[in-house]
Amino acid sequence: MSASGADPALLVDGLVVRFGQLEAVGGVSFAVAPGEVFGLLGPNGAGKTTIIRVLTTLLAPTEGRALVAGFDVRKEGLAVRASIGYIPQAISVDGALTAYENLDFYGRVTGVPRRERRERMTEAIETMELAPMLDRLARTLSGGMLRRLEIASALLNRPEVLFLDEPTVGLDPTARGMVWERLQALGVQAGTTILVTTHVMEEAERHCDRLGVIDRGRLVEQGAPAELVARHGVETLEEVFTTVTGRPIGEQGNEDEGRLSDVRAQRRVARRLG
Repeated sequence: MSASGADPALLVDGLVVRFGQLEAVGGVSFAVAPGEVFGLLGPNGAGKTTIIRVLTTLLAPTEGRALVAGFDVRKEGLAVRASIGYIPQAISVDGALTAYENLDFYGRVTGVPRRERRERMTEAIETMELAPMLDRLARTLSGGMLRRLEIASALLNRPEVLFLDEPTVGLDPTARGMVWERLQALGVQAGTTILVTTHVMEEAERHCDRLGVIDRGRLVEQGAPAELVARHGVETLEEVFTTVTGRPIGEQGNEDEGRLSDVRAQRRVARRLG
């Protein structure tokens, strides 16, 4: 149960993921309340993307359990996938299709009923303010526009939980602000729970209700941004990060493998389904 008394939108309990002898995630536990924006911080290779892959049913956990929208990722994968939206770091839209065609395609392959598809597309277009770009090929859109298009696509099945892996990587400050403005509006309008990974401390501090810091596969700290700063007697989240991990946020390792291949595999499956 969450602090508010409602069942958590996300529950991760003793999650362990091993690849052979490598333990990528070592006993991570946390809960996210409905409507909360929860940020996962950590250097590349810390296990953030591995956790998201488990929660989105792309990867089976070795030990522990995880519930998404009340469904067990091991036993109820179809129900989990019907309850979520997922935006990977790698751009996943089709550059040869227009923005509108990408939305229609995504709606079809994710099983949005035909009689509801147009209404849901209209809602997503309005939420992410996509109307001016609907007839443009995706490959002509800016990074910020592409992210808004991807988020709109992920909204078509009206997800209870939205996962975003580095959603603003490579974007300029204006585009980052635009993406977050629409995400905040989504939370207010639909009460969508959001789990996001980011390396941008300003984003984490400004837009996340709570944060979890992952280092070497373990959750080493969690709490509200202001709470973390006060707890460690520092002035910034970057200092919190350095204190709990022993290294600055800019010091990165190798990211979890497979993200781009996951996206490509999903697109191949989607095309076959279409």
